[in-house]
Amino acid sequence: MKYDFDTVIDRRGTDSLKWDVKENELPMWVADMDFKAAPDIIDAMNKRLSNGVFGYSVVPDEWYNAYINWWKTRHGFEINKDWLIFCTGVIPAMSSTVRKLATADEKVVVQTPVYTGFFTSIRNNGCRILESPLRYENGKYSMDLEDLEEKMSDPQTSLMILCNPHNPIGLIWDRDTLAHIGRLAKKYNVTVISDEIHCDLVEPGEEYVPFASVSDECRDVSITCIAPTKTFNLAGLQTAAVSIPNPALRHKIWRALNTDEVAEPNFLAVPAAVAAFEKGGEWLDELRTYISGNRKFVTEYVKDNIPEVSVIEGKATYLLWLDISSVSEKSKELAAFIREKTGLFVSAGSYFGKDGDSFFRLNVACPRSVCEDGVRRLEQGIREFKACGH
Repeated sequence: MKYDFDTVIDRRGTDSLKWDVKENELPMWVADMDFKAAPDIIDAMNKRLSNGVFGYSVVPDEWYNAYINWWKTRHGFEINKDWLIFCTGVIPAMSSTVRKLATADEKVVVQTPVYTGFFTSIRNNGCRILESPLRYENGKYSMDLEDLEEKMSDPQTSLMILCNPHNPIGLIWDRDTLAHIGRLAKKYNVTVISDEIHCDLVEPGEEYVPFASVSDECRDVSITCIAPTKTFNLAGLQTAAVSIPNPALRHKIWRALNTDEVAEPNFLAVPAAVAAFEKGGEWLDELRTYISGNRKFVTEYVKDNIPEVSVIEGKATYLLWLDISSVSEKSKELAAFIREKTGLFVSAGSYFGKDGDSFFRLNVACPRSVCEDGVRRLEQGIREFKACGH
């Protein structure tokens, strides 16, 4: 490989949310990577830093072109410049949208288990979370479209937040499924916020489908949240975008983002995003291959050494969803036990909705040696948990 993903980077003492843990602990929970950013991105930021003046920034044409060209070449989808609005993050955009488009006590549909930030964006804005649980049968997930229609048909439902690809289960939704969502949203006058932040982190040879690309119905009801942050490990730079083809809807969200003051970039947000989309393709291709190797390693290790646990097959994200139901149906309790006994810090599935309590989420975007350490700790923790008579 041209790029180094094996070297362990010491992130302790850097005010890292992920690594703000005890000396013996190994965090494999929050969704950021333990790899250095692509050299071209670091070079672009260093160039900006070398100027020495860090005043207010504008959003130049280069930023729009970077998004447009990336989605056209990587995903076969043409985004118009007019559709794009800069924002500081996917969750800020989501929260602003909920505040603007839903009134207090209205309902927002989410498909659980799902990313925890969806819940806070809804709850913190006085709205009600309406869970449409995914079907889980024989170790595989699918959408329950009948239940989804029931939830969307509720007169109090004004929004749906779609996770595409889906975090934490790693599924890439197919075109027919997305088209069905578009039809339901149009039928019941529901606006779809599509979180597509993980769209580039798919298995080699796989491709995701942008929700807005599927049909006129999907395009007209969609607010798509996109960013280079998960793909290129830039979350701390607070750089993202929303793409909204529908002009009436776009004006409302433009107003919302500006009212909430989350529509202006810091001085590194633009050059980092532009460098990522213009020069980061080769780095990303190698990263995807490396993460795929980690996914396979962990899956095989768990199968061979922790047969009580199973890894749900996924084609996207660097997050593995582990079924621990044969060990415990209380994920918080088991996660706390494993952390105390081994130092391994994973995400308890209960944080992802009421259907997640028999699962863990494990972040494998790290050097292989760290993955090896992590699964050994997982094995040790589960052995000790069972030995204690749980």
